[in-house]
Amino acid sequence: MSTVEAKPSEAKPADVKSSEAKPSAVEEFKLASQHLRGTIAEELADASDGFSKEMQQLIKTHGFYQQENRDDRKAAGKGARHASFMVRSRIPGGKLTSEQMLAELDVCDVMGNSTLRITSRQGLQLHGIPKDNLRDTIRIINMIKLSTLAACGDVNRNVMCCPAPHNDDVHREMQLLADKLAMTFAPRTEGYYEIWLRDDESGKEEMVGGPPGFDRTAHDHIGPAGDDVEPIYGTVYLPRKFKMSIGLPEDNCVDMYANDLSFMAIVEKGKIVGYNVLAGGGMGLTPSAAKTFPAVAHRLCYVTPDQAIGVAVAIVKVQRDYGNRSDRKVARLKYTIANMGLPAFRAKVEEYFGQPLADLHPADVTGMDDHIGWREQGDGRYYYGLNIEHGRLYDDDKIQFKAALREICTELAPPLRLTAHQSILFIDLKPEDKDKLLGILRKHHVPLSEDISTVRRWSMACVAKPTCGLAVAESERALPGMIDQFEVELAKLGLDKEEFTLRMTGCPNGCARPYNCDIGLVGKTDGKYTIYVGGRLVGDRLNFKLYDIVPTEEVVPHLVPLMMYFKQARQPGETAGDFFHRCGHDDLLAWVEQYQKQAV
Repeated sequence: MSTVEAKPSEAKPADVKSSEAKPSAVEEFKLASQHLRGTIAEELADASDGFSKEMQQLIKTHGFYQQENRDDRKAAGKGARHASFMVRSRIPGGKLTSEQMLAELDVCDVMGNSTLRITSRQGLQLHGIPKDNLRDTIRIINMIKLSTLAACGDVNRNVMCCPAPHNDDVHREMQLLADKLAMTFAPRTEGYYEIWLRDDESGKEEMVGGPPGFDRTAHDHIGPAGDDVEPIYGTVYLPRKFKMSIGLPEDNCVDMYANDLSFMAIVEKGKIVGYNVLAGGGMGLTPSAAKTFPAVAHRLCYVTPDQAIGVAVAIVKVQRDYGNRSDRKVARLKYTIANMGLPAFRAKVEEYFGQPLADLHPADVTGMDDHIGWREQGDGRYYYGLNIEHGRLYDDDKIQFKAALREICTELAPPLRLTAHQSILFIDLKPEDKDKLLGILRKHHVPLSEDISTVRRWSMACVAKPTCGLAVAESERALPGMIDQFEVELAKLGLDKEEFTLRMTGCPNGCARPYNCDIGLVGKTDGKYTIYVGGRLVGDRLNFKLYDIVPTEEVVPHLVPLMMYFKQARQPGETAGDFFHRCGHDDLLAWVEQYQKQAV
């Protein structure tokens, strides 16, 4: 086993100051909130269509964001703003039943804007929920044994895990760890249940729903900053959001290096013997703030299976107590580690854990499987991975995703898994169900996974406009058209079967993880993008900025010469991202400049 190490391609950290300065306004809101209650209940009952600035921060931990549809505002005229809400379901490991999916589809039609979205973290998002529908929406989600609690906010969010339903101990144990982590880090405040789930009409104090198995009586005191209500989080919760994942060296389908904390399963003779712990990954930056940067995680230590939860608690506690609470721009764990230094961070984790940590196993990521198409489970049954472009489930006159899902979930009723690439796995299918499934998809004109291009299959985009308040450019609505053009050019080059990740976000926050992929497109301003290249399909290396401000119509023309150079000068077996990384910024631009001169 090797000693603690960092990925060599990580960004150079800026000078990150400690959080001894005055706490930010958000920290003050949380401190005064009485464990996330604030005035949410009172504002929920008033006549306005939204919440106050302070409560807009607190409601995130309850699982929703206040937004507006900017298309509607533009159509209605200047100054016309109407709040609506994005409500997110937290689904550890992406596991849900057909009955749960049917209920989410019903909610999106009755309560929202009639579309449902699979997130890049194996959850589901509803958009366009009016304030008057919030309570019913959250109650329904809890009644089907899902939850919105901690789907957003300054807490540990949805725990990602390889969704493959292989009939083996390895995948079962990883999913079990995902469930345990989700339960361990679920906020324990009664505020969520009081506001959204108490049966007020009957006058009973009994709560409904909540995370399966949630134990509100478990108040083991952990750490000096915890309290009797929130023994892990304390009164002000974490300085910023926190993300976890669980994967395999040969299958990094959950982008372990992009998370604050990840467990890489080490398997010997078909059994998980331990996990390599990765810490401090995170996408997102603020272009105007040089102190911010995206980062791939550090390789921290090795733990046995029975140490995993305790080490996770220790790491979260260190972030709780040492993360920056004065400047939210540098409050993620990646900045805490940059400020402390990796050896000091590890020493502090050992202190909180109460014993030394073992050095790393040499295993590292080697592959990534999107689990798309037909696969055997190992128990005589099959699963089918259906690629959902950018995760959007809708019905129109061309494609009826929702209608197909309703029929599949009603007629075949398979268990489902959501992937970190915004797609769906239909699992436990009998051999005789295979033709039935494909027949239903074809009837509703849903593109089959085997019929889509490689570049489209490996693409991903965030929601962006019109509902995300942070978006400065289009993403989900822009990338499909770009891919239409790119597919033609790749086919001309004979690269239509080449596997590489192409990801787009409407702002630099990086929800679709654009900074560790082969080609990343990040919204710079309205209709213009920054182009990053040189990451990897397996996600363990950051890419670099190649072009800064590229208009929408020029994105594909900027990418085509790069792919031409790749085809001409690649080494045997070299991927696009590896080629761009090997060539580097200056060489790529020099080649493109020479190519353009010759083309004139």
